[in-house]
Formats: sequence, structure tokens, C-alpha cells
Amino acid sequence: MLNKEYIKKIKNQTPHFFPCLIEQNQNNVANIIFILENLGALSPHFQTDWVESLLTHKNEQVRLWAVKTLGKVQNENLLPILNQTACFDESTIVKREAVSSIGRMRSLNAQTILIERLGDDDPKIICQAIRGLLPFKGQSQIDDALCNLVNHENEMVRNIIYKEYFAKRQNSPTALPHAETYSFLRNVVVHGDVRDVLKYVPDESIHLTFTSPPYYNARDYAIYPSYEAYLDFLQEVFLETQRITKEGRFLIVNTSPVIVPRISRAHSSKRYPIPFDLHNRLTEIGWEFIDDIVWMKPEYSVKNRIGGFQQHRKPLAYKPNSITEYLMVYRKQTDRLLDWNMRQYDEQIVNESKVADGFETTNVWQIHPKSDKVHSAIFPAELCQRVVEYYSFKGDLIFDPFGGSGTLGRMAKKLGRHFFLTEKEAKYFEYMQTFQQKNSLFPEKDTKFLTLDEFTGSLK
Repeated sequence: MLNKEYIKKIKNQTPHFFPCLIEQNQNNVANIIFILENLGALSPHFQTDWVESLLTHKNEQVRLWAVKTLGKVQNENLLPILNQTACFDESTIVKREAVSSIGRMRSLNAQTILIERLGDDDPKIICQAIRGLLPFKGQSQIDDALCNLVNHENEMVRNIIYKEYFAKRQNSPTALPHAETYSFLRNVVVHGDVRDVLKYVPDESIHLTFTSPPYYNARDYAIYPSYEAYLDFLQEVFLETQRITKEGRFLIVNTSPVIVPRISRAHSSKRYPIPFDLHNRLTEIGWEFIDDIVWMKPEYSVKNRIGGFQQHRKPLAYKPNSITEYLMVYRKQTDRLLDWNMRQYDEQIVNESKVADGFETTNVWQIHPKSDKVHSAIFPAELCQRVVEYYSFKGDLIFDPFGGSGTLGRMAKKLGRHFFLTEKEAKYFEYMQTFQQKNSLFPEKDTKFLTLDEFTGSLK
């Protein structure tokens, strides 16, 4: 019976029997893979003729596991056949594994082969070759070969080389520790144009931004001379937001395509794909795209666009009801991994900030929208709760450049975070103040509502 114990016994006692075992299972791909998977650690003297013969097998997974097996043997005599596989196998996966196996040899001959593979047409092969060469970083031949890739066509290759050789961190001695922020920004709402306010906010002050920008010419308070001017405005805001964001932290923008109504029946309405047009601008100014989350609403809560089509059913006139918005998730570009961000907090904060059971596991969030007589597009509390819990730690500072009714701020405070909001419209600024709890038991946590002059005056 073919099992792990049987394979181990053959390896330890009668390894010469493996070719016969493979012959017996030549028509059973699953068994061949099982044998290769369960060989375990192998010595440099392990006989590999029968494994090498599998490199021409028609099944990709068999070839892959044959390469993995040869890599475990750590025998430099196998470099030529591994290099041949890396060059000529029809499968990218197999070729990548062959390069990985060559890299694990850690020898001068392996280095020579890996440098050759840096010229491969497949960027995945190049990245694997880079991985195999980086342990020798500091050797002039290796450094020269890798540095030459800084202007490579592929963005992944460029990013790896930039991080390893060209990224320079400037650690200002006056900068706050990553987990901390300035006290004058905590639980503050400023009445003013966000662009004016942000001029007075220090670099790397906030941990998370979550906002829903005003929709292009869809509300009285969001009138712009052109769509390009609208996108220019958002780009300006999010460029400054990037400056004040801590290294490697997140920006989440809630938008959706918007319809500008037609002026008469002789003209057409215009639909603007805001999240898609904004995306390129955000990545150009240094935000790295991470995820797209779809906020799905019940159909009864949105404007009915399908009514006419339901009556006449004529092709070309189909206009579905729009029940989704996008939460586009971006991260401030950095060469540090997320683990670095997490390590900036003490263990107690990390444990207290862990997300409880019942969290959403997909990128489709079914949440009912909310509105009232003052603000027609309020952030639902549940939406704010998920974003704050999933993308921040307790004690972090959460920013919303378009504060609206202040739902994000109230949820941030409820969840043990601080908030900083700006709001240009006087009626919304005043509306937020109606939520301020009087006679609070914790006056230090009360919200400060400031004009721009009052805010700038507090900095002196």
C-alpha cells in the first residue's frame, strides 16, 4: 500500500527501488506526485536519475514536484539540468521553481546562472532570480547586476530593486513615534476648506483616512466648473492627505459613478465614473492600491432607473438600478511591510484592537444607507465601524476631510480612537455640534469645534 511510511522505508532502506515504483505508477499521476511530495529531506548523495526522467513528464504538477525534489538534494551537479528546465520548460510555474532550486544551491556557479536569468522575458522568473541573488548582496558582481534592473519595464522588478538599493528613509529626530499623534488634532472638527486646514497639519500625523468626497455636481454644495476641475480638487486634497499620513497607513475613499441629469429631452444625461477616474490620480501621487470593497444597498433605497425599460423592454435602453458604491482601499507607498506597522504598537494595544468574531470575510458589504432631513448622504454607522476596526488600532487618529454629519468621528471615539474632521459647509458643521454630549464624564474626550482661525491660533 502506497503511504508515507512505505515511501520513507524505501528511501531509508532500498532507494534503488524508486525507479521501479515510478514505473508501476506510470499511469497514475496522483501516485507519482504523492511519492515526490513525501520524500522528505534528501542528502546530496541521493540518486536522482529517476527524478530527472520526470522532468519531461507531460503533467505540469509532476514536473513541478520533480524540480522541487532536485532542489532539496543540493547537488551542484544538478545545476545544468535545472538551468535547462528554467530556460525551456513550457510552464512558468515549473521554470520559477527551477530558478528557486538553483538559488538554494548558494554557490558561485548558481550565481552565474541566476544572473543570466535576470534577462528572462518573464518578470516572475526575474523576481525569483533576484530572490536567489539577494543573499549575496554586497558582492560587486551581484550588486551591479541587480542595480541595472532599477529601470526595468516591470513594476515588481523595479520596486524590489528600489527597496533593496535605492530607498532611503529619513528619520527625523523630531518626528513622533509611529503610534502617536499630536494632541491638538485629537477629537477636533475644523470649519473650513480642507485645503486651507491641511496647510497647518504636520507631516505623518494621522493613521487612517476614511471619507466620501462630495459627488460631482450632484449636490448644491458640490458644484465645480468641470469634471476635470473636480478631479483636480480631489487630487489636491489626497496629495496633502498623503503627506500627513503615517508611513504605510491607509486611505479609504467611498465613491460611486454619478449621473448629471440631462437639461432637456433633446439631450442625454452624463454618467461619470468617479472611482475609476480618481484611481489613476491617486496611484500617481503615491497611494498604492490595495483592495476594492463593494458596498451593496437594498434596491428599494436607490433611485429607480429601470422603470422605463420595464415597460417597453426595447434593447439599448437598459439602465440597471445602481445599488453599489465602492470603498477603494489605498496604502501610502512604503518599502516596509505591514508587520513593521504592527510592531510599532505595544502588545496590549495590539490585543485590545483585535477584531472580534463575526467580521466580514468578503469584499461585498451589505449595509443599509442612511440619510436625514439635514444631510442626504450620511455614512452608515456600521460602515464606519468596519473601516475603523479593520484598518486602525486603538488610540489612532482617524481623519475625514469631508466630515459631513460626523458619523466617522463619533464611531472612532466609541471604538477608542481619536478623530480629526474638516467640514466646509456651515450647516453640517453646526449639525455635528448637536451630537456633542453635554456634561460629559470625560471632558478631555469632548469634541472641539473650531473655525480655521481658532484652529491656527491653537498652534501658536
